[in-house]
Amino acid sequence: MSGFPEQQQGVLYLTEGGQETELMYRHGHDLPEFALFPLLDDRRARADLEDMYRRYLEVAAAHQLVPLMGGLDYRASPDWAGKLGISAAGLHEYQLRCIDFLREAARPFRGQLPDPLVVGIVGPRGDAYGQDRTMTAEEAQDYHAVQLASLREAGVDLVSAMTFNGVPEAVGLSRAAAAAGLPLSLSWMVDKTSRVRSDLTLQQAVEAVDALAGEDRPDFHGVNCAHPDELAPALADGPWRTRLRSLRPNASRADKLSLCTIGHLEAGDPEELGGQMGALSRQLPHVDVWGGCCGTWDEHLEAAARALRPQPTG
Repeated sequence: MSGFPEQQQGVLYLTEGGQETELMYRHGHDLPEFALFPLLDDRRARADLEDMYRRYLEVAAAHQLVPLMGGLDYRASPDWAGKLGISAAGLHEYQLRCIDFLREAARPFRGQLPDPLVVGIVGPRGDAYGQDRTMTAEEAQDYHAVQLASLREAGVDLVSAMTFNGVPEAVGLSRAAAAAGLPLSLSWMVDKTSRVRSDLTLQQAVEAVDALAGEDRPDFHGVNCAHPDELAPALADGPWRTRLRSLRPNASRADKLSLCTIGHLEAGDPEELGGQMGALSRQLPHVDVWGGCCGTWDEHLEAAARALRPQPTG
């Protein structure tokens, strides 16, 4: 498969927002193990998903941003499927259905926006918000290869790894993606100390994975599930910053774990968040993949799009 496109002047990508928190707290759907993909079997939930993607794609079309469509399969890996009572064969079928859903959601927008790219989302093997499990790079490569095989069959344009914290698991995933011939975006999660949970700086985590993975390193890195107030202090000067290409912040400054368990939506201030993302785009002009995470939806994406694509005045 071909790699992910290189940066191009004037081309920006827009991802979806925080679907899990929106579906739980705006629409009242239960998400056992924080898994979205089983909702494909729920008619009401599927209708809410379709509406969510329609609103997201309308923002992309209005600002001529390339949709980078993913979002249903963060938990679609063997350990999490096992907790949900889903077999290996059932998980593979769900993964293909996730990608089919994304392509179908984009169909009504043909001709209205740049051609969408389809993304498979990979989450960590353990709980990114709690005590993560320790594993070797070799164990991680074997584990994540299962989901990546399904994503390769589905023909995705990119694998997006979200809320990663540990270097060995990130290295193993990078090797698995390279072996599968799939481009990889690896997004880290920084906390209120502006460090990843393994107590590395963001710079140290990025540089360690790139060094250990070598030729199999991710196509690019990113940050998700962190408010800009947490992210900004992590952006130490240096050449390493050019490896960051994707930013997907939370809407709220609240603790990350509570955002998923608090029982209501912490939406923050969409206009403030959009302004902060615009400021980050000027600080990091090479970043071209933008979107949202917990607490964000189309209102936040619209504010960000306006900040990223400012209209001429006068």
